[in-house]
Amino acid sequence: MNQELLRIVDNIARDKNIDKESIFADLEEAMVSAVRKHFGDTESQIAVQIDRASGKVTAFKDGQAIDIKTLGRIPAQTAKQVMIQKIRADERDSIFSEFVQRKGQLVSGAVVRYEGGTLIVNLDHSTESYMPKGEQIMGQTHRPGERIRCLILDVKEYASQVKIILSRTHPDFIRRLFESEVPEIAEGIIEIRALAREAGYRSKVAVMSYDDKVDPVGACVGVRGSRIKNIVDELGGEKIDIVRWNDSSQVLVANALMPAKVSEIALCFELGRATVVVEEDQLSLAIGKHGQNVRLAARLTGWDIDILTPDEYNQGIERLANCVKSVEGADEVLVDKLIALGIISVLDLDDVGVEPLVGELKLDKAFAERLVAAADREAKALIAEADQKQAEKQLTQQARVPDAVARDDEG
Repeated sequence: MNQELLRIVDNIARDKNIDKESIFADLEEAMVSAVRKHFGDTESQIAVQIDRASGKVTAFKDGQAIDIKTLGRIPAQTAKQVMIQKIRADERDSIFSEFVQRKGQLVSGAVVRYEGGTLIVNLDHSTESYMPKGEQIMGQTHRPGERIRCLILDVKEYASQVKIILSRTHPDFIRRLFESEVPEIAEGIIEIRALAREAGYRSKVAVMSYDDKVDPVGACVGVRGSRIKNIVDELGGEKIDIVRWNDSSQVLVANALMPAKVSEIALCFELGRATVVVEEDQLSLAIGKHGQNVRLAARLTGWDIDILTPDEYNQGIERLANCVKSVEGADEVLVDKLIALGIISVLDLDDVGVEPLVGELKLDKAFAERLVAAADREAKALIAEADQKQAEKQLTQQARVPDAVARDDEG
């Protein structure tokens, strides 16, 4: 009996990942409850001790030894119920303490089932975890029994259970995949400095190396693309652009917009805006499908990126120059200074306002106010022109529809 008790405690501790001392303490409390139930006594001093080495059980009521085996069926049932409750509570505490420390880490599990769009995944010790629909990669479905890797996004403790939330869409999921596939990242030789992701479609990862002999992009790609292929396969074919990090914002923005080739970049620190000039044949590459390339590049670099063709850039500069030189006291040198600040259009000058002109260019406040007022008037005229062109375009399209219908009727 005593040795069997020790074996049971060992098995529970191993299967439920609970400390053995906690189980012994729970057993002792359950037996105390059984003794009280048997005697119907809430006032007496009752103590139960289990020898951790031999498994021998000794019980005392007001200092008098009692035989725990003679208590009967009902107290034994009470002890069983108390024990079940306490072990469940210990198991919840164990699961919570284990997984809360692993929050943000990569974990592997077996798919169990779908419940209303939520994916149920079994982790270590048969612990059920949940992946909400919003944390699943769009277009991917998983079969019961399939092994998948996920990120532990959050761990929440409720009254009756611990809820482990998983994710495969969070940017850190890609970060952890790179750490597992690229030893140089795990060892700290290469660092992921920035990451932007649209799960299921495309990601951009900016990397740098602390060792001049190690190429960060080459190391992440691997021999014949072996490392990046493993990550892409795990993500179901999601495209990954590996970008070389640079402390120079101009270089970083140009790198982030690859594979498009950038002709020129103007940075306006006051607006946090990067105006990028690309040739006509590079425009669609720079913008990307549905604007995805420029959107991810903006999130990766932290700059609001505007893409212009050389003609659009030159027209903006010309209009800015004419507007500035229309203000008394302004000259070509001032235009060059504004362009150096990253102000390349009347809209930029209107947005920047007076204070930067006074602080950075040391202009007289009244003169700066006249410049901004002129830019405001020109910006409104520019917006009105754009609205008029848009309206004319819509009218032209509407006029084409009846003509097309009439031709169809005639046919």
